[in-house]
Amino acid sequence: MAGIAPYKIKKAFMYLKHYGVKGFAARVKERLTPPAVDYGPWYEAHRPTQEELSRLAEETAGGPLVSVVVPAYKTPEKFMKELIESLQNQAYANWELVIADASASEENEEGRSVAAAVSAFAGDARVRYVPLPENASISENTNKAVAAAKGEYIAFCDHDDLLAPQALARAAKAIAEEGADMLYSDEDKVRGESGEHYQPHFKPDFNLDLLRSNNYITHLLIVKRSLAEAAGPFDPSMDGAQDYDFILRCSEKAEKIVHIPEVLYHWRTHEASTADNPMSKQYAYEAGKRAIEAHLARTGTAGEVTLLPDFGFYRVKYPVNEKPLVSIIIPNKDAPAMLEKCIEGIRSQDYGNYEILIVENNSEGREVFSLYKKLSEDERIRLLRYRGSFNYSAINNYAASKARGSYLLFLNNDVRGDITHDWLSEMLGVCLRPEVGAVGARLYYPNDTIQHAGVIIGIGGVAGAVFVDLPKSQSGYMHKAALMQDLSCCTAACLLMKKEAFDEAGGFTEELAVAFNDVDLCLKLRENGRLIVYDPYAELHHDESKTRGSEDTPEKVERFNGEIAYMKERWSGILKEGDPMYNPNLTLARWDYSLKA
Repeated sequence: MAGIAPYKIKKAFMYLKHYGVKGFAARVKERLTPPAVDYGPWYEAHRPTQEELSRLAEETAGGPLVSVVVPAYKTPEKFMKELIESLQNQAYANWELVIADASASEENEEGRSVAAAVSAFAGDARVRYVPLPENASISENTNKAVAAAKGEYIAFCDHDDLLAPQALARAAKAIAEEGADMLYSDEDKVRGESGEHYQPHFKPDFNLDLLRSNNYITHLLIVKRSLAEAAGPFDPSMDGAQDYDFILRCSEKAEKIVHIPEVLYHWRTHEASTADNPMSKQYAYEAGKRAIEAHLARTGTAGEVTLLPDFGFYRVKYPVNEKPLVSIIIPNKDAPAMLEKCIEGIRSQDYGNYEILIVENNSEGREVFSLYKKLSEDERIRLLRYRGSFNYSAINNYAASKARGSYLLFLNNDVRGDITHDWLSEMLGVCLRPEVGAVGARLYYPNDTIQHAGVIIGIGGVAGAVFVDLPKSQSGYMHKAALMQDLSCCTAACLLMKKEAFDEAGGFTEELAVAFNDVDLCLKLRENGRLIVYDPYAELHHDESKTRGSEDTPEKVERFNGEIAYMKERWSGILKEGDPMYNPNLTLARWDYSLKA
């Protein structure tokens, strides 16, 4: 380990102890995998030009006063000066910087007070210094900074971080155009002394289930003063996760939450910072758990919150307090061995109130009919016949019309529930929530690489699954393969849905006989205001279309092209504007959340 800083060696051993050998190795491998597009050059190429900044300044002139509040404590002079300069370089002029110094009567590590560092900017009346008599807590110090602020909007910034020059102008533009009362942006990290930009975090639009899994919003956060007052002040009992708690409370009361898909905030890292070493503030993760629990209580949502192995990430397990009948719909043609394994996976799971509707579609072999006869001895299994040519949408619509359950589980015959025994109850707990329309699972190929971890609109032209072929042990970009979150679509290979939501959406679109019918259905549910939730804790194997055959005939190619044309016409808006659960800075040519070149 010659040449490696002792701090990094110590950090590696801490992580090894925490994750264990296999977990640590998986994370190291994932961390060391080079990105498809290097962020450093990408960042430099995407910085706004002076002309763009000047245009933004003209467009946003006359906007509201934005108070940037900064609780400070023994801030290194260099970092404080760089923060203030990043405000002075803003394209937006109507701002004030409120620095609440909790070390006003102390000296920082360089022997200079924060006041002395700020005094270099005494000529700028927008830079306001508020000395605090004592260092109470990060929450109380922040509250005092907010109380001293005069702006209609409050922006929150750490004392050693930086704002991009277009940050406040972009926010002012969003406020003017969309009436936002809560805004957040993308962000990256910047190394303490070198100023190197790395680890960008490109976020989706507001995503309730992702926010319950991780404080993905973090920075840059700007809220209208009236919203901050309605949400209440920062809570000292949540110190360590006080911003997480505040964000959750604001999100509950906000009228318009706007995500600005641009890196507007630079989170400075050094050895003691949480950004560089999450283990430096382990108490913060317990506070984050309590913040989510308080949020669930306020919203009347039952759920058990647990910490995940990755620091700052959480799982909410939703209970099954009702026992509704779930109708499991399985289209089938031949493939008796595969179907039998599928049925075994249903029978071995722990939720008992279900019926199985096998939809027979033009099977030819004797074996499958022998299996049907055997399965019919189970009173929970019904055999339906669909005699037309294969049309996935029509087959499932027909079965749904015969279903007795208030919940429908669309399940491919090549999906096997042989990993856990609670996959159906896990999905049902999520789907019972009133705002949820459908829930999708995490599916693996037989070799335990990911086949489905959600679908992004636009990937591959219309829509495509993300994290395909990622090893099960890895969690993907910002752990998204392993976190519960809202998406625009999940595959109907294993999709649990409220029957009323299915009916409200008009079921599957039968013009989409094979491709994109699940994408279309999910988008219709979203259009009706219902959430589509990707649940990574429901894990199953999927052999993926083993019985359907390839798209290799002129008729199939023509049909497929027609389905593409349908989707591009019906959903032209989202295809043009981009998937709100993705980010326009990320590529549609790959499925690993790579940067758009």
